[in-house]
Amino acid sequence: MSKNQSEQKSSFSDRRSFLAAAMTTVASSVVARDYGPNAAPVRYPEPDVISLDKSFDKYRLGNAPIQRLYHSQEMLWAEGPAWNGVGRYLLWSDIPNNLQLRWLEEDGHVSKFRQPSGNSNGNTFDFQGRQISCQHLTRQVVRYEYDGSVTVLADSYGGKSFNAPNDAVVHPNGDIWFTDPGYGGLMNYEGSRADTRSVQPYQYEAS
Repeated sequence: MSKNQSEQKSSFSDRRSFLAAAMTTVASSVVARDYGPNAAPVRYPEPDVISLDKSFDKYRLGNAPIQRLYHSQEMLWAEGPAWNGVGRYLLWSDIPNNLQLRWLEEDGHVSKFRQPSGNSNGNTFDFQGRQISCQHLTRQVVRYEYDGSVTVLADSYGGKSFNAPNDAVVHPNGDIWFTDPGYGGLMNYEGSRADTRSVQPYQYEAS
């Protein structure tokens, strides 16, 4: 083997070793964090709460850790968490299971809150404490009233059905802003397939 060939082989070996080490480092950095009972303690401030924009640093709480409240092998896709300050409970959707779950602050108990849920995704509460849900299956934004009835706030725009309303936020004046991306209606996994080609955010004005 010539000197040149030997140097090329050595250089290739070095590059391969470098890439292998780099991939090992990357793989180790994306290993899922252990939230189990034997997890190592985490020092404050919480290292996994990161401000991508420094202007948000003022909203970070230095002594607030990330905690896993609930885990279940039956839960397929947790989305749309909403905190109810009066009831002291956390509500969220399990979209494919057509289910909403509730976690109680008092004792950490989790139970089924609503099933079927219209394959709901985003949830929130208005300033009167009523729950607002974005439903993929029905392509509606709905409000659950005090008496248990359901009010459809919006289901179409410009004569076309929504794709699959995704997330919502309530303005203090009562308006509800929500998004309607296309991916919620791409297949039956999250409700039912749609082809409305109307991807945009909408505003529901309070009457």
